[in-house]
Amino acid sequence: MMHTAVGWHVELEFMEDDQHTRAVAMVRLPDGTEVRAHGHASRHRVDAQQPRVGEEVAGARALNELAMRLLTKAHDEIDAASGRTSHPIHV
Repeated sequence: MMHTAVGWHVELEFMEDDQHTRAVAMVRLPDGTEVRAHGHASRHRVDAQQPRVGEEVAGARALNELAMRLLTKAHDEIDAASGRTSHPIHV
């Protein structure tokens, strides 16, 4: 049996101002499909400026949404191939 190595590269981009961090996560799948997701973090006005923390929170939220979108895509593909409704895929 031959094994094939497959790799995905996830890209994260951040847009920041003094109180908000927005993240966009994107993965391009081998079939050419791009899946995108967004995350957001807000700094409370009394908190210290810590851009890296905002990136971590917004990035984690974007990656979490990306994971859910990939699970939904896989679930839809299973249903399309089988012609029936399958059980939900859980994290």
